[in-house]
Formats: sequence, structure tokens, C-alpha cells
Amino acid sequence: MDADALARENALLKARLTEVEVALAEVQEANRRLEDILRTSQREQFGKSSEKLSPDQFNLPLEDAELAQGVLEAAQEKAEAALRGMGAETPRKPRRNRGHLPPHLPRIERVIEPASTQCPCGCGEMARIGEDVSERLDVIPAQFRVLVTRRPKYACRRCSQAVAQAHAPEHVVPGGLPTELFIAWIIVSKFGDHLPFYRQAEIFKRQGIDLDRGTLGNWVGRACFHLMPVIHHMRAHLRGADRIFVDETRAPVLDPGRRATKSGYFWAVVSDDRGHGGAGPPIVLFHYAPGRGKAHPLKFLAGYRGRFLQCDAYQSYNALTEIERDAGPWQLVYCWTHVRRRFVKRFENEGSPIAEEMLRQIALLYQIEKTVRAKEASVRLVARREHSAPVVAALKPWLEAQLSRIPQKSQLAEDIRYTLAHWPGLIRFLDDGTLELDTNPVENQIRPIALTRKNALFAGNEIGAENWAMLASLVATCKISDVNPVDYIAETLRAILEGHPQSAIEELMPWRFDQPSSLAA
Repeated sequence: MDADALARENALLKARLTEVEVALAEVQEANRRLEDILRTSQREQFGKSSEKLSPDQFNLPLEDAELAQGVLEAAQEKAEAALRGMGAETPRKPRRNRGHLPPHLPRIERVIEPASTQCPCGCGEMARIGEDVSERLDVIPAQFRVLVTRRPKYACRRCSQAVAQAHAPEHVVPGGLPTELFIAWIIVSKFGDHLPFYRQAEIFKRQGIDLDRGTLGNWVGRACFHLMPVIHHMRAHLRGADRIFVDETRAPVLDPGRRATKSGYFWAVVSDDRGHGGAGPPIVLFHYAPGRGKAHPLKFLAGYRGRFLQCDAYQSYNALTEIERDAGPWQLVYCWTHVRRRFVKRFENEGSPIAEEMLRQIALLYQIEKTVRAKEASVRLVARREHSAPVVAALKPWLEAQLSRIPQKSQLAEDIRYTLAHWPGLIRFLDDGTLELDTNPVENQIRPIALTRKNALFAGNEIGAENWAMLASLVATCKISDVNPVDYIAETLRAILEGHPQSAIEELMPWRFDQPSSLAA
């Protein structure tokens, strides 16, 4: 081989080596980022005796970790391909579908034939002996269609007097563009999937459909008007619940006079009896109020016949225990999760052994609860009196003893005083098997409101905030009832427009909806 050929071969090898080095560097950098994300995620999760993140919050770092894992795998594949190009024997990992795709999804098949089926030895046509089949998940971006309605007219050719034609069906927007299903999709996209109208308008524009956010808002407002009887009946149901959960979250509302926003609040009321196997339907209802004072829960809880109010220790709820009612004053049931959060902070920030022991005792109460989750109230009550009561009985004097040993102005002392001050409400779960240890059922419903608020920034006015609360109530109740909210809202709007009687409004409640998903075939 002459010198020029050797030089060319050497240059080629150097180029391939450079490709391998670049690919390996990408692998190392991706691996470093992945390890950093995982370490951060592990610190945040902290373990059983720590305050765990909510599933939605914890998914965020995990999504970043999974993305980094994908970068790492792609970089490794690139490095392996470069090594194979240099003649190195690197076995390829088998690629198999993970899991099984639902059978109701349509299948579009394609057959990839080899370039030639003639035997290389000249024997003639080769015979088919089998095939490899793989399935991959594909998507058609939100596909719009035009629903054309024709109403033929019929007339008598003899007398030319009578004309027969079907009546035009009622629509949410008379003479307008949207179907009830499309409006339901818009509602759930905003109040369930946290997409403001202006973002939805941008998505539609990519499909060649020019709809401004004002038009979308008008359509949804019309639907909200028709759905009001459903919301009112849900409220009537909720008033009969024996035990409800209550919490509140901030709701910024535009204040045009000041060219700024003012703070209103969404108050969430939840009835969820699944924890003790109750027969009552799960209901979520949001109320908008311009403030957070005691006047607001007094107003929207007027007429409720329940005995127990599960809440945090916010002082506005104390006023509810003083009002005269036929069912007697409200009994407040406080949340052990709120207590636990305080001691988690003390342990994380100070490494306090007292906080660590307190977390251990609270964890024991939750372990007992886990064994009776979804069982009858009587079974739960027996287990609590047998196992939880001794833990609680020993915990109070222990807290009092620790309080006498530590500086009274310390944050730990304040946390212990907070716990002891709310002790009657914290241990009320020992007297009734229908009660829960915490307010998680309502806190889980507050989180989606916070996400929508973050994306939408604020409500345009107080009336808009009230409509927001109503539609969010409907979507949340569908979700807690394991009902597809798009299908439910579309079918309910059609039923109301077709004259469903008010006397049978119970039939339109989300928990009675059993229509199969529109995605199933």
C-alpha cells in the first residue's frame, strides 16, 4: 500500500475515533445530569418520616430524570454505532414493545418487503417462512370535523298545502358553530387540563381554525348557564352529608379600576365516603368569595346538616362551632398532616430528635389507618380504639414533658403548643369511624385549581371567578367519580337542551353517568 493510501486510511481512522470520543463525552455528560437529577429527587422525597411531595409535584423531577435517561440512551446508541463502524463487535440490545396497546385502538398495517426475494444462489423465488411484527403508538393531532345537519322538507303534490319537516334541534349556541361535544372539550381543557382559552385558540389555529378566546369564553358561558341546575342539585346533595372537608386557596381577580389584581379565594367543600365504604356519592364543590374571613364559610355552609367539619386550624372555622343549628354546632376535626408538616421542618432544619420521634408516632397512626382503609366505619372504629388510642394517650403527656424541657421561645416549642392547642380536634377520629386523619381529600382537589390559576394568571372579574368555580366543580366531581368529564358534559348538555325534566335532575348527576368513553370502540 502506498503512502497516500496509508495517509487516507489513517485520516479516516482518526475521524472515526473523534466521533467515538465525542459520543462518549455526550454519554458522560448525560449521565452526570441524570445522576444530579436523581440525587435531588431523592433528597426531596426524604423517606417515610418526611413530608412527602404530592404525586403531581414528585412527577416533575421524575419527568426530568426520564428525559435525561432518554438522552443518555440515545448517546450510547450513537457511540455503539460509531464503534460498529470501526469494526468493533458490540451486541445490540433487543428492542421490544413495553406493555400492550389497548385493543380498541384502530390498527393501520404496513408491510415492508425486502428489495429482492430472489435467492442469491440463483435458485429462484424464496418462500415466506414467517414474519416479525411490532406495534408502535401513533397519533392523529386533534382532528376536527364538520357536522352537517340536513332537515328534508316534504310536501303533498296533490294539495300543496301540508309541509312536513323535523324541528331544528336546540343548541348551546343557537345558529352557532360548536357542537355540545366541542364545548365540553373546551371546558375540560381549561378546568381539567389547565389550558387557558388563549392557548386553546393557538392550538386550534394550527389546525386552520380561527377562533379567538372571547368566542370560546362566550360558548363556555352559555354552557355554564345550562348546567347550573346540575350544580344546584349537587349542592343540595352536599348539604345532606354527615361529614365534609373544607379548604381554601387564593384566586386572583382582575381589578380594572386599579389596573391590578385583588385576592379572592376559592373555598372547596368535599364529601368523600370511600374511605369508610360509605354509600354517599363523592362530590366536589367550589365557592368563590372575595375574602378569607369567617363571614364566607358561615354564608356558604348555611343549610348544611352535617355534624363534622374536617379542616385545617384556620381560625375562621372556629366561628362555625358557635352558630345554632338543628343538628347542633359543627364539630371541627383537625388534620394530622398539618401537624406533621411542622415537625418535618424541625427535623429537616434542626435534626431535632423530638421532632423525629413525633414523626415516628404519627407514622404509626397512619400505618394503622392503612390496614382499615375503605372498610366499614364500625371496623375502623374498633381498630382505632384498640391500636390508635394507646398511641394517642401516650403522646400527649410526652409532648407536655418535652415542652417543659426546651426553650419556650423556640420554633419547636411553638409547634408543640400548636399541637396541644388543637388536641380535641386531632383525636376526634377516635370516636367516629367515618372521620379521617387528615384533609387530603380536599387538598387533592385544591391542587388542580392552583395549576389552572398559575396558567390563567387571574380571573377577569368576580362573576368570571364564580363561573370558574362552578365548572371546576363539575369537572372535579367527574374525575373523583371516575367519569370521563368530556363525555359527561356533552351528554348532559344534550339531555338538558332536549328538555330533560327538572324533576328528574338526579339522573344527570356525574356519579350516575355510565356512558362508555367516546374513545372506546
